[in-house]
Amino acid sequence: MLQLEIPAREFFDEDASSFIVYTKESLQVEHSLVSLSKWESKWCKPFLSKTEKTSEEMLDYIRCMTITQHVRPETYSFLPQSIFNTIDQYINQSMTATWFHEDKNAPKSREVITSELIYYWMIAHSIPFECQKWHLNRLLTLIRVCNIKNQPPKKQGRKEMMANRSALNQARKAQYQTKG
Repeated sequence: MLQLEIPAREFFDEDASSFIVYTKESLQVEHSLVSLSKWESKWCKPFLSKTEKTSEEMLDYIRCMTITQHVRPETYSFLPQSIFNTIDQYINQSMTATWFHEDKNAPKSREVITSELIYYWMIAHSIPFECQKWHLNRLLTLIRVCNIKNQPPKKQGRKEMMANRSALNQARKAQYQTKG
């Protein structure tokens, strides 16, 4: 969860010819599967695509991320750029200590990831639904770990197997102080 402090601001309303003053406000936002699901149900397109989002779509995603109750709609209209930058950094954080060795030869998936697909993965791996409120990157990391741990062991190639046996033989020779 990210705690944001929206600074006080003052605007001139040309229609009413008067100044409007907004007081300082606190927002709590959460980049989670719940937020993603809300946004996708409204916009009817995948959020996690490579397609660039419009400013209206991103602003609406911030609304979907908001867990603070009874936020004035005007609060979102005049968010400073620093708040957008903070939210963008929060969305892109890994939120986990887990890292993966990337296999450059592995084929890249072209599957479109939607909230329903992530819910399916959660069900398939028996991940409890409380995790839908986790930071989305943390949840996706857990799903990836489950996928890796559930795969059958990878078969070694002939060269790799021979190299492992040779290393094992060398270690045994050194351990027992023999020449083979």
